[in-house]
Amino acid sequence: MIPDEQVEEVRARADIVGVIGEFVSLKKAGREFRALCPFHEERTPSFYVVPEKGFYKCFGCGESGDVFSFLSKQRGLSFVDAIRHVAARSGVELREVQGRRPEDDPLRPLREAVAFAREFFVDSLRDEEAGRRVREYLVDRGIAPEAVERFNLGFAPPGGQALRDAAGRHGIDDAILLEVGLIKPPREGGGDPYDALRDRLVFPIESVAGAVIGFGGRILPGAPKGAPKYLNSPESPIYHKGDILYGLGRAKNVIRREGVVLLVEGYMDVVALAAQGIENAVAPLGTSLTEAQALLVSRYSSRAVLLFDSDAAGGRAAFKAGDLLLNVRVHPFVATLPDGEDPDTLVREKGAEGLRKFIADAVDVLDRKLQILEEKDFFSSIDGTRRALDHLEKTLRATSDPTLRDLYVAKVAERTGVRRTTLEAEIGEAGASPAPPRSRRAPPPRRRRPQLDGGAERALVLLMLKDRRWVERAAETVSPEVFHDPVLRAIYQALMVDPELAEVPEGMDPQVALRLEALLADPEELSHAARVFEAATARLLDVPLEQEARELDRRIDEAATEDEGLRLLGEKARLRAEQRERHDPDWSSSRITRKRTQQSDRDKLEP
Repeated sequence: MIPDEQVEEVRARADIVGVIGEFVSLKKAGREFRALCPFHEERTPSFYVVPEKGFYKCFGCGESGDVFSFLSKQRGLSFVDAIRHVAARSGVELREVQGRRPEDDPLRPLREAVAFAREFFVDSLRDEEAGRRVREYLVDRGIAPEAVERFNLGFAPPGGQALRDAAGRHGIDDAILLEVGLIKPPREGGGDPYDALRDRLVFPIESVAGAVIGFGGRILPGAPKGAPKYLNSPESPIYHKGDILYGLGRAKNVIRREGVVLLVEGYMDVVALAAQGIENAVAPLGTSLTEAQALLVSRYSSRAVLLFDSDAAGGRAAFKAGDLLLNVRVHPFVATLPDGEDPDTLVREKGAEGLRKFIADAVDVLDRKLQILEEKDFFSSIDGTRRALDHLEKTLRATSDPTLRDLYVAKVAERTGVRRTTLEAEIGEAGASPAPPRSRRAPPPRRRRPQLDGGAERALVLLMLKDRRWVERAAETVSPEVFHDPVLRAIYQALMVDPELAEVPEGMDPQVALRLEALLADPEELSHAARVFEAATARLLDVPLEQEARELDRRIDEAATEDEGLRLLGEKARLRAEQRERHDPDWSSSRITRKRTQQSDRDKLEP
């Protein structure tokens, strides 16, 4: 049995947002977090997590409970195992719990070996004599003792046998040390196995839950010429570098609070930024960002700033990372650092505020690509523009958020002069690959709504101009007040007055007249007109509901009592259900198709 007081201690110290965020993509909504429910299929989020009260509730299926019941339902854990899991995450040592037998966890010896190694490296750094040189080096790098302790930085002594000997005295076999990469096999010609990390500053690598799983080692001043700057633990049964981000376990709550993650290149960048008070930085582990790491980012933030080195390699890494993030609906921005600088050196020279200026000036990843292509004069010739498109289309294809992708396509079309229809043909009718599932329960296949070129407002007005039979239907369905674009609103109102409007009327505002002329002359012919109409009007009718939802968000944030907050959350869930009912799934997969000329614009551009 686990004492009741310990159960309450674990519950009080639990990061319920962090636990549930491992399974669903939570988004901040006032004081709460919202997501698609992991217990039933839905298209609009009705699942809420209330961290201040330590519970979750779905207003769609009615599931609710605390952090323990979530793990029991989601992972099938018993109540006791759920407590154990949360206690391990929260740093609570349980008493009077029947321990698992070693054979129940075949990886236990490996975990114990790396945990022992972390303590050994930390103690070596603290050693008055042996660790003095390394401590002085850290001070020179601007890493205060508090940051050293926070990240459990350590020191691997020189010689090659220090860790192996210490582990042997504690009964840890060479075979275990070899399996987790803490020692290496004997060199050719004989001898003993030897420590993998020697005379290096050591960075323990931890899982999101805080368990040590591997190590990175950095050379120190005076190292032999040609020695690699960093050595990292190899892949092992407990460590898969492509699935982990350095520093995420310590940064995740700050990332959620600030709504943005900073992606940097290495261990020292993360530690140096944290030492200066910038605590939402994480780093890949000795490799470029992977798909799994991008998905991990998406669980904690929908916005990322890429703070990579200012050299060419850093630029390439930033754009590759940007495309991976776009695919999981994280909006990436690129911070441009001065030549020769990296986040570590910059924060040491200019402090936190100096670095924050570059973070604040970060630009959208597509905008940054366009800037670089402009600087290199790609757009001054047809051949250059064609090559520029090869770079830009990678980002267009990667973008899975339909609204952002629509904006990107419009911007590239405007800058290159290539028609939008041609760009869409080049990047493929299906658009970006769907983002990987964010929970362990695979969602059913979902059809996509039509891609309304230029937005719902433009699509509806263009349809009305192409086929006047839709004017009366639109007038019965949509009020002009829901139009956000004042020019399209004016054209819509003009069609209400004169459904047969075929030319610019006298006295029309010049800006409105110019847009009307362009729409009247637009050669595109929309097929599936009924589907276009349904899609456009459904989106426009969502406008007042979205306004009401924002007002409910404000009231939820200001709710004085838990009961009032839950009542308002229920109102919002019903509002979202009303929006779901408006959208008919039978036509949601259809895409607006257009008649194209026999020869594509791409063919016309090629010599």
